[in-house]
Amino acid sequence: MIAGDDAPLLQVEPGYRNVLRVRSAIFWGTITIAALIADRALWADTPVALIVPAILIFITIVAVGVIPNRTYRRLRYRLTDCLLQVMRGWLVHSDTVVPLVRVQHLDVVRGPLEKMFGTSTLVVHTAGTLNSTVTVPGLSPERAAEIRDVIREHVRTDFE
Repeated sequence: MIAGDDAPLLQVEPGYRNVLRVRSAIFWGTITIAALIADRALWADTPVALIVPAILIFITIVAVGVIPNRTYRRLRYRLTDCLLQVMRGWLVHSDTVVPLVRVQHLDVVRGPLEKMFGTSTLVVHTAGTLNSTVTVPGLSPERAAEIRDVIREHVRTDFE
């Protein structure tokens, strides 16, 4: 479970791609439907009718078909003896390192989509105010609980 600083970065569960796809489909689908309704109400008989909805349909297809795969492939995490590292981002890269001695408390969260696709999110709350919450989405519920318990035990031994 805990390895040295040379431990490999681990990939999250494949089901997390589906969580990202459904979230994206809900968001962009809602915007596209609203644009279709506004287009029919405002520009139904004009030459520009259906241009904005067509653009949004293209964006929706990209947002649901391409972006979740890229996001999934670039989300990695590592737990070592003294830190939790989370790397994410394909457009904007983020490498977050949380020293375990800074951890205040931990949560494992599972929303309806995460339950549906067998994933969960580990939420790590740290000391401080700015960026004091670090999330590791896309973990299996068992893995998230295992990491939570390891970090909790580490935090407990720091205070003894």
